[in-house]
Amino acid sequence: MFERFTKEARAVVKGAVAQAEEAGTRYVGADHLLLALIGRETGRGSFALEALGLAGRRDSVRDAVGAARRRAGLTRAETDALAGLGIDVTEIVARVEDAHGPGALSRDEGSAGRWRSGHRPFTREAKDVLTGALRVATDRRDRHIGDEHLLLALTVRPGVPAEVLADHGVTYESLTRVLYGGGEAEAG
Repeated sequence: MFERFTKEARAVVKGAVAQAEEAGTRYVGADHLLLALIGRETGRGSFALEALGLAGRRDSVRDAVGAARRRAGLTRAETDALAGLGIDVTEIVARVEDAHGPGALSRDEGSAGRWRSGHRPFTREAKDVLTGALRVATDRRDRHIGDEHLLLALTVRPGVPAEVLADHGVTYESLTRVLYGGGEAEAG
C-alpha cells in the first residue's frame, strides 16, 4: 500500500512518527497523524485545511488533542456518556494527576528506550486511518494515496481526530467541497 503514497502522504506518516517520538509515546496513533497533517504547509490536504480556516488555529487543534490525551484518549462524547452513568472523568483525571503527576493517563508505559524492532508500531486506529485513506482514494478512482486522502479518512473514523476536526469546522463534507468542488456527502 505504501508504494501508492504520494511524497506528501509519506511525509505525513513520517511526521506522525516524529510526533509520537516527541510525545514520548510507544505507538503512533491516529492523533499523531492529525498533528502531522496540520503541521504541513504543502500538499492538497494542507491547501484544504487552509481554505477551511484551520491554518491559523493549529494551536487550538494541538490543545484539543492534548486535552483528549489527558482524558486517556476519550472523546467528549465518551466523557459525556460516562457522566450519564455518574462517572466524572474530569474528577478521575484530577485525582490520578494528583497522585501520579500531570499527564499520567496520557503516558505510554515503557516509552523510554528502544524497541526490539527499532521503530514505533502503529495503533489499530492509525492503521484504520491508513486503510481508510486507501478506501477513499479507491472510491475516488485516484491512482495514488495523498495527504488529502489521509485527512478525509481521519474525518470519517470515529474518535478524537474526527471530533477535533469537526469542532474546527473540518468535516468530510466540507473537505470534499474544497478538494473536489462537489457536494459529495458520502464517506468512502
